[in-house]
Amino acid sequence: MTDTPTEREEGGAWAKLRRRKVVQWGVAYAAGAWGFLQGVQFLAEAFEWSSRVLKLSTLAFVLGLPVVLVLAWYHGDRGEQRVTRVELAIVTLLFLIGGGLFWRYHSLSEPQLATTTSSAPSEPAEAIADPRPSIAVLPFDNRSAKQDDTYFVDGIHDDILTQLSKVSGMRVISRTSVEQFRDTKLPIKSIAEQLGVAQILEGGVQRAGERVRVTVQLIDANTDAHLWAENYDRELTAANIFAIQSEVATAIAGALKATLTAGEKARVASVPTQNLEAWEAYQLGRQRMAKRTSAALADAERFFHTSIDLDPTFALAHVGLADALILQTMYSGKPLEGTLAEADTALSQALRLNPDLGEAWASSASIAKQKDQFDRAESQYRKAIELNSNYATAHQWLSGLLLWNGRIEEALSHAEEAVRLDPLSAIVNASLGDVLEGAGRFAEAETYYRRAVAIDPAMPGGYARIGTLDAYALNRLADAVPFLNSADNLDPGDPENAFNRAAVLIDLGEVSEAMRLMEDVVRHWPDTSSIQSVAASILATAGDWSAAVQLARTALEIDPRNGNAVYVLATADLKNGDASAARSRYAKAYPDLLAPAPPQIDGSNYFRAVSLASILQETGEEERVIQLLDGSETAIGPMTRLSVAGYGITDVRIHALRGDKARALAALREAEKAGWRGPLWRFYRDIDPALASIREEPEFKAVFADIERDMARQRAALAARPKDAPLEVVTTH
Repeated sequence: MTDTPTEREEGGAWAKLRRRKVVQWGVAYAAGAWGFLQGVQFLAEAFEWSSRVLKLSTLAFVLGLPVVLVLAWYHGDRGEQRVTRVELAIVTLLFLIGGGLFWRYHSLSEPQLATTTSSAPSEPAEAIADPRPSIAVLPFDNRSAKQDDTYFVDGIHDDILTQLSKVSGMRVISRTSVEQFRDTKLPIKSIAEQLGVAQILEGGVQRAGERVRVTVQLIDANTDAHLWAENYDRELTAANIFAIQSEVATAIAGALKATLTAGEKARVASVPTQNLEAWEAYQLGRQRMAKRTSAALADAERFFHTSIDLDPTFALAHVGLADALILQTMYSGKPLEGTLAEADTALSQALRLNPDLGEAWASSASIAKQKDQFDRAESQYRKAIELNSNYATAHQWLSGLLLWNGRIEEALSHAEEAVRLDPLSAIVNASLGDVLEGAGRFAEAETYYRRAVAIDPAMPGGYARIGTLDAYALNRLADAVPFLNSADNLDPGDPENAFNRAAVLIDLGEVSEAMRLMEDVVRHWPDTSSIQSVAASILATAGDWSAAVQLARTALEIDPRNGNAVYVLATADLKNGDASAARSRYAKAYPDLLAPAPPQIDGSNYFRAVSLASILQETGEEERVIQLLDGSETAIGPMTRLSVAGYGITDVRIHALRGDKARALAALREAEKAGWRGPLWRFYRDIDPALASIREEPEFKAVFADIERDMARQRAALAARPKDAPLEVVTTH
């Protein structure tokens, strides 16, 4: 291209471009292209065209821009311009208006496809302070002809969520929280605010014959803009399902600029099973297990067994089986030793098949915790979190271990992280309440317990926690009974609900009803160590020592390290004047407390350490007594006195064993004034060997007389309560 003499005289390149109307034509072309692309996008969504149509259209317009600019230059050079500036402005404005209308319609609709962008949106102001991009995957729509395909759709949703959670560069909300928004009509922004995320992934699944179609779209919650979307139409095979999940996770990580490490890429791309039926059975097991009731857990175990039978190399199915077994020791009264052995075998197989399964390491840690192998358990929980930092359950379970060991601030940190990752999970909120209760923050704990009940009114654990908090932290035993009754009614297959009821009833003085409950529980679970031993403690408190000793012996035969059983039998030995036999029981069950090295005492073993000290005083081992008492006093330092997780009157026991009666009695009165009422306060009043030196003191008797009067008052309040009185539970969250 050459310049005319006039152009050389009149100025630079910009003036030349404007005079030849290259700029105007460029602006008009860009506006027209944008409007046209909005129309293409609308039609693509309406007729479910492939996203390639939009991509090719965009590429064509990009390539066409330099062609238009060259034509404009030559048109201005060789011919008279036939389009005035006013006409050109009108054309440009019309293009912009047309494109804007398409865009506006698009923003108000629910499209299946959208343009791709490489920019990662910013976090909303309400989001939790976390530098990582955050995302929630809403339950997918079932677009199949059969309603029975719901579990299949949920399985794909759950797996995509799981794949995303493996990317440490993103914060991914867990399934239980997003489940609250199934079939919701709430706006995306409102959902995101409740979950504390900046992005939402939504989609649908259609299974038709031998094919499956998965549609997903990523939405910026702040602007409602669609960041990325895709359709996957594949033959229905396990390999294709996992390939779709891997592609979705990788694409979303790219859209949000979250870098995948080499290990994460390998984990996201892995194919857990080639057997579609095994995968489906696994998904059914997971869905049953989430309900956390004894019946649902038994169903889950059966589904996981089916999955393993169909594909013995499916590592996640082995993890699911182990989790179902472990949870049944907590919720269903399954015998601990044999059940944990079976779970351990399943986890060993899972880790042989896939050593990088964070879920397997977390479950293995739970078994180690049950065996009092706390260092090993903590190490394995942390490994699980290292492999999958978005695994809320690992944070939740680690917080429980740290709380058990008296490391309350660390426990709180992990419990809060679990809630950030799974904010609308009933069990995760309840677990944060456990830690807050252990820290003595009872009002906050109650808030989270009630939130758990509001999230899932059918979950027994929320009611049970409110009941035990009422009883043993807030001294509201009469208020506690209806909540404990509700927990027992919701899941009569969980013996802990009966234990909680029996303990409160005995503390209130309703001994006959408590004994009836214990008889039913013992008869129903004759081979479960924990059940037999807790029942032994309750029966001893009620004065039935013969039955208590028999149950404690049964418990110890099943589990030689059962703490309640050792304590009851050792107490019986001391009652019979046989301190040597009592010492032998502790030496066999807990040799670390009697080893030559000074004992390590923390929140997990301070009670048994003080109980052993009362025995060693009888055998004349004063040096070890001092070590046990000093260590226990240090261990309870950061703990709260009240609540089931509190240290109760351990300080009273320590002072009494040291011979400091004045401090012991002062601490006892302080505990009574603060609202301490047990659990099983009558056992301390009448039986506990550690309090023998002050049991006949007038102040000791006066304190327990005041507690007895308070219990009579609360018993009368319970009797006056209408049987059909509604529970006062917050119903919003």
